[in-house]
Amino acid sequence: MSSRPATTGDAPEHTPGKDGPPVIESVPAAGPLPGPVSTRRPGAPSRRFLARATLLTAALSLAGALLGLGRDQALAHLFGAGAASDAFLVAWTVPEMASTLLIEDGMAFLLVPAFSVALARRANGSGTPDPVHALVAATLPRLCLALAATAAVLAAGAPLLVSVLAPGLPDPSLAVSCTRLTATCVLSFGLAGYCGAALRAHGSYLAPGTIYIAYNAAIIAAMLVLSEHWGVRSAALGVAVGGCLMAAVQAPSLWRRIAGRPGRPAAAYEGGEGNGGRTLALGLVCAVLLFTLCRQSQVLIERYFASGLPSGAISHLNYAQKVAQLPMSLALMVCVVTFPVVARAIAEGDTRRARDRVERDLVLTACLVLLGAAVVVACAPQIVQLLFQRGAFTAEDTAATAAVMRVYAAGLLGHTLVGALVQSYFSAGRTTWFPLGAMGVGALATVVVSAWAVGPWGARGIAAANAAGITLTALLLLHGLGPRTVPVRVRRVVAGLAGPVYAAVCATGAGLVCAGLFASPLAAVAACCGCVSAVFLLLVRILDAADARSLLLSVAHSLRHSVTRKPRHGR
Repeated sequence: MSSRPATTGDAPEHTPGKDGPPVIESVPAAGPLPGPVSTRRPGAPSRRFLARATLLTAALSLAGALLGLGRDQALAHLFGAGAASDAFLVAWTVPEMASTLLIEDGMAFLLVPAFSVALARRANGSGTPDPVHALVAATLPRLCLALAATAAVLAAGAPLLVSVLAPGLPDPSLAVSCTRLTATCVLSFGLAGYCGAALRAHGSYLAPGTIYIAYNAAIIAAMLVLSEHWGVRSAALGVAVGGCLMAAVQAPSLWRRIAGRPGRPAAAYEGGEGNGGRTLALGLVCAVLLFTLCRQSQVLIERYFASGLPSGAISHLNYAQKVAQLPMSLALMVCVVTFPVVARAIAEGDTRRARDRVERDLVLTACLVLLGAAVVVACAPQIVQLLFQRGAFTAEDTAATAAVMRVYAAGLLGHTLVGALVQSYFSAGRTTWFPLGAMGVGALATVVVSAWAVGPWGARGIAAANAAGITLTALLLLHGLGPRTVPVRVRRVVAGLAGPVYAAVCATGAGLVCAGLFASPLAAVAACCGCVSAVFLLLVRILDAADARSLLLSVAHSLRHSVTRKPRHGR
């Protein structure tokens, strides 16, 4: 594949020169070359393209994450860590569940392999007329009806839902009214997730990467404009508006890729014809949805146990989790980019390429999240003070949140490995129940440890239970990899994780010493980040973890090429 800038013409259905000047919007999917499906295709994305796509996705995700921090800062400044913020965060459970189920995991696990199979069939000239158009016609209308009905049920049953999620709230009425507003995101998030999965399968990453920028901007604007009259309900209204924007920013890009193609009867994707029917089998849908719900149940477990603690405990857990999981979110951007590559390789029968990609991703994402975890542990009080300690958020809130955040950091590697490993199970589009079983065992461990630890340690005990449960799930998923999934060499992966873990431990110790030398939180955070990064990267390079030397050279070459290349102009 050439090293030219990615353009809107990289999607298979684009006509060169039709859409005007090229823009950096997508990275090409595997090229539509004829031949046996077991042969590796020369058009497969190169390392340089994957690096550039990852950098683009990470940059957009970082912008969205920074706006997310701004959203949490505005919430903390306006409402502190008390009854009002607790009520909103109970209602926030709905968009949290919906984003995991409909955007980040569930929808992607179902639709990226399905679109990858449809694109592979189109590339091989089989299943004409267009399989992609038929897949959309078969799935999108039914999905909209199901999501709209679910949103209506959640809005109508908000009092019951709040009583189940947080039975210890002293006044649930505010949480109920907020939940009725946030329930609308079930439909909007579903549409956003559908568009994002389809676009990434086509090799387009720009529009899906912007959704959280639009979402968080809407919540911040709603709070700033309406908080005086609506109170914390303004944040819930922002969630409803932001969800609509998430779908709106992607719809034009997806429409350009599917419009104008001849369709085929939708029934071809219902009866199991070829791969198209298999990828959307009922068993697979149930396995993915139940796994995603079970994974998100950790949040429900936390809110349930924290609702019996003094006011503010739910808020402390929320703020700590949002900051602590930022490194995980950025690390998993690697898998967001490469999951369509793995799914396309499986669809083409190239299991070796899929295996090599997954093994590399596991160690690379571990490196990234361990670097972030080292920073979080080393300067947690300074980070919380710098981000939140103003307005209604007090020094006591800072101390409580920082203590919880350090405990959360212990589970970041487990969270990241679960996010990366589960893609190996679902990338082939086959029904498998092992991820659900592993997640169920982890959730049960979270409940048991929470019930035991919440009494003596409060919110920190709940955070420790979260870390223990997700780490157990990661170990089970790693152990369960086999021939029915991507054939990952588990021993090789475990050996590859040893170096980053050692580097993170050393970097954390250096960061703790460095952060204690400064009274200013800004200076402490800056010095700690620099010290931790230097120590970690030095050790990782010495150990050559995740093939760090060649990776750094590839990223540096990609950046240099992007900066020095001459602009190209379309007519």
